[in-house]
Amino acid sequence: MKSKLIDILCVGELLIDFIGHQSDVMIDNTRDYHRYLGGSPTNVAINCASLGMQSVLVAAVGKDGLGAYALEKLKQRGVFTQNIKEWKDKSTSIILVSKSTETPDFIPYRQADFAIEEAQISKEKLLNTNIFHTTCFALSKGQAQATILKKAKEAYDLGCQLSIDINYSEKVWDSSNDPLDVVKSYCAYNPLVKVSEDDITRLFGGHLSHQEIFDFFHQHGVHIVCLTLGGKGVKLSEKGKEILEMPAKKIDKVVDATGAGDAFWSGFLKAYSQKQSIETAVQLGLQVAAIKLQTLGGIPQNIKELLTLKK
Repeated sequence: MKSKLIDILCVGELLIDFIGHQSDVMIDNTRDYHRYLGGSPTNVAINCASLGMQSVLVAAVGKDGLGAYALEKLKQRGVFTQNIKEWKDKSTSIILVSKSTETPDFIPYRQADFAIEEAQISKEKLLNTNIFHTTCFALSKGQAQATILKKAKEAYDLGCQLSIDINYSEKVWDSSNDPLDVVKSYCAYNPLVKVSEDDITRLFGGHLSHQEIFDFFHQHGVHIVCLTLGGKGVKLSEKGKEILEMPAKKIDKVVDATGAGDAFWSGFLKAYSQKQSIETAVQLGLQVAAIKLQTLGGIPQNIKELLTLKK
């Protein structure tokens, strides 16, 4: 992959996660919450910056206390924030999240996060970008959806490698466009795809076999599909090659599962951007995810040192 100034351009939701303090209870039994930066593209942007990548986030927040908190935290973690829009008439979006070792329960309260404009992503920016990353959450609402699909095509035409986390949820999809049609549109640009079994069940309204999942994405233009299986590890299908399977790293205790998928994908993209093998990319992803699972909130800022110690 040709070296450019921006290793990864993450486009999508910048949220404030209020994660429950009580473990393994649903939101109805959660008494209090702790505040963290959230949103899958935001997590990936922070993680990639912590891993030593030049990371830019394109997003939108309210010009309010939570927006100011988000921008300051991003700067502290080394993420470039010049392409984040501050809206005076919209509030920063928040999500209430249960603290869980499994897929967390959540309730979204959204205003600013989907107000992403085309002007935030210039042609010059795309010309200097290696990886253009987004999510199904980011594609769930009108303005952001239109902006991202248009800019994804432009990025593809300019030689960017696209990426997407298929983190579809009916709770947040608020578009007249069918989610499967939107996913197919994005897949036409051959993104690296990360998807979980839960994502697929929600997106298709039922169970698909692993082979059916891989076949769907390959048929719609995707070369590499990574299926995350929680504690069972990962399966990766590269079109025309044998399926790669790797187990999850063994850890003593899961502290917080929120963002574990983002941590995995950040490690994967880091290695992929350095032209390392697919096996190495999956291995690094699993290592970063294991560290995240043992950390409340985001991955530690000294993640590179922790990874070095594990070698």
